[in-house]
Amino acid sequence: MTVQIGNIEVGGSELVIIAGPCVIESRNHSLKMATLLKEIMLSEEIPFIFKTSFDKANRTSVNSYRGPGLEEGLDILGEVKDTTSVPILTDIHSPDQAELVAKVADVLQIPAFLCRQTDLLLAAGETGKCVNVKKGQFIAPQDLTNIVKKIESTGNSNILLTERGTSFGYNNLVADMRAIHVMKESGHPVVFDATHSAQMPGVLGDSTGGNREIIPTLAKAAVAAGCDAVFMEVHDDVVNAKSDAATQWPLEQTAGLVSVLKNIFQVLRESNE
Repeated sequence: MTVQIGNIEVGGSELVIIAGPCVIESRNHSLKMATLLKEIMLSEEIPFIFKTSFDKANRTSVNSYRGPGLEEGLDILGEVKDTTSVPILTDIHSPDQAELVAKVADVLQIPAFLCRQTDLLLAAGETGKCVNVKKGQFIAPQDLTNIVKKIESTGNSNILLTERGTSFGYNNLVADMRAIHVMKESGHPVVFDATHSAQMPGVLGDSTGGNREIIPTLAKAAVAAGCDAVFMEVHDDVVNAKSDAATQWPLEQTAGLVSVLKNIFQVLRESNE
């Protein structure tokens, strides 16, 4: 099964990249990042969906920056979409947000910590928009079957499933590439979240740390394992990013990485023909 998002087909003959900063830091920054990432993906001839969040509702500390909030955030995302003509993906955190966000976003994302919340899944499904479910760090890949059924019960089969690492003891995640195979058995396209999979949750005490250097290895392994899209949080100044600074990927290194990923995808596709 493939999912159509604007003029982009996920699960088809091309690798799709979902990329952007973790959170909306400002209107100008969002416009800048979407424009620069679009230029990179056009140059590499890679289908591109822009992602960012209007609210990071699950930050480790109450003092951490969360974003501009729903109203201002949607206004910014709408301007990004109108300016760049790029599809938009963003998170929702409660059922009442689904209909409002669906007026702007092309993909509604269900955060990993909320992936089993029935009312949230149903509200997202009822919009008719594509729903991207982040697999919780605490569940097995085969457990997504029941989550998919919840969304499908609304008559919506436009579903993406995202692997983003599994809890491995305290303050650590492991990316099990077998999950991609298991999740693809659902019949829905599978996304690999290369940057969140490199996280070490809460390891810094009041924020999440991680290992940025491992991101290319994880991304390449996931594409080789058969994922249909790669999700990456990308920033032009990773050290000073307002959220997930330890694991956002540097903008200046993005072209080189996505080019390699595209080549792996094409080799795999040719070998299966």
